[in-house]
Amino acid sequence: MKNFQIEFKWGIIFSIFTLLWMYVEKNMGWHTDQISKHQIYTNLLIIPLFFIIIISFALLEKKKKYYNGFITWEQGVISGSIISIIICLLTPLIQAIFINYISPNYFTDAALKLSDRGVISLEKAKEVYNLKATIIDAVVFNLAMGIVTSAIVAAFIKKKPKA
Repeated sequence: MKNFQIEFKWGIIFSIFTLLWMYVEKNMGWHTDQISKHQIYTNLLIIPLFFIIIISFALLEKKKKYYNGFITWEQGVISGSIISIIICLLTPLIQAIFINYISPNYFTDAALKLSDRGVISLEKAKEVYNLKATIIDAVVFNLAMGIVTSAIVAAFIKKKPKA
């Protein structure tokens, strides 16, 4: 476990930032009347940005403190992937806090907004917007985004000792 202290730390930091961002979203009206902005800004901008920042800081810390200033691409990808797995393990808790405390009406409002646009029926919209579906989507997205981001960041920060 000591080998992964840095990964645990940054996985938890990512999760805390996610909760804070969810609170900001709600206060900006992105969970009610401006719900269409939620998908655009959060999924396409903010969450990828969180991954880039968190993975970058985490891998730089791992390089400096654990690998004595050197890190291979493979070590970076492994470390970033572990962070992604930790984030995925925390996702159900984060989503439960979100729906129970931050934005209890989010799923209802989102389903109504989707059905009001005439895209699908309210019943089908409720199948899309519920806790189970959201957790599954978030876990898959977080794992994929984390691994891809780790591979890219690791390519930039890799450094091997001179032979």
